[in-house]
Amino acid sequence: MKIVITGGAGFIGRRLALKLLEKNDLDFGRGQGAPDKVIAFDVGEPDPPFPDDPRLEMVTGDVSDPDQLRALITPDTDAIFHLAAVVSAGAEADFDLGMRVNLGGTRAVVDVCRELGTNPRLVFASSVAVFGGLVPDVIRDDTHLTPQTSYGSQKAAGELLINDYSRKGFLDGRALRLPTVVVRPGKPNKAASTFASSIIREPLQGQAVDCPVAPDQPMWLLSPRRVVDAFIRAAELPAEAWGPSRAVSIPGITHTVQEMVDALTRIAGKNVSDRINWKPDPAIQAIVSGWPMLFAAERGKALGFEADESMEEIIQAFIEDELGGTFVR
Repeated sequence: MKIVITGGAGFIGRRLALKLLEKNDLDFGRGQGAPDKVIAFDVGEPDPPFPDDPRLEMVTGDVSDPDQLRALITPDTDAIFHLAAVVSAGAEADFDLGMRVNLGGTRAVVDVCRELGTNPRLVFASSVAVFGGLVPDVIRDDTHLTPQTSYGSQKAAGELLINDYSRKGFLDGRALRLPTVVVRPGKPNKAASTFASSIIREPLQGQAVDCPVAPDQPMWLLSPRRVVDAFIRAAELPAEAWGPSRAVSIPGITHTVQEMVDALTRIAGKNVSDRINWKPDPAIQAIVSGWPMLFAAERGKALGFEADESMEEIIQAFIEDELGGTFVR
């Protein structure tokens, strides 16, 4: 069994690769078993490096280059997880880069899949940023896509490609609209949502951090553990489970930023949460305020995707998975 992950050196891509290598009963429609090869493809090397595993190969390159993709996505490829993207604020700041990677990269991936003639399974990382503007208080499965950012528009276009290429039988695609993923390890990135991880991650490591949005700003959230589980479940669901729409909003939980901070206080104490400084940034606030924050996600639930139980569960998972079970009090 061969698996390709674009964006494989990123935070989620890395976790997904390692989780797949633990499995011995994967079923992507061509038989059940363990992966023989997992290729992590990204623009740069992973930091930290991947652990040694003869089944894991790291390849660097440009996801919008069809020739590079053809060398990776070959007829023996059972599944592709397409995670590579320029993040939200980055795509807004550099329109051409966002279009080249987020739309051009997705077009390149699906076209290479089409060339194979093997109908491979493709899981696409979409985003709740496909919604925005004048939306209902609760986003439902039939809510129209009205993105208010270039990033959201590029992800919405990717969803339409996945639907059409699946309808034509070029590939067996599925697109997951992901909530904001917290808590991400490492350093802040250019995503407008990066603060949602920073206000948990940095205080737990003894560092002060600025929060650029108002305390009453709600966020639709999902932990890294649940995201990785969702990608694997999406790849294993049979084509008939999806019907004509290959895109689904993944269940999450909604908390205001203040509620997130309150959960941090309950777990780690006030000394930790006091390391958060409230410093409004109108540009970030404007982007985040345009995102919907309440989802029914009934279809996602029916397909077996699961949300976290609480913000406390999300924070505790980060402490266990990334901090070795301890934090700076």
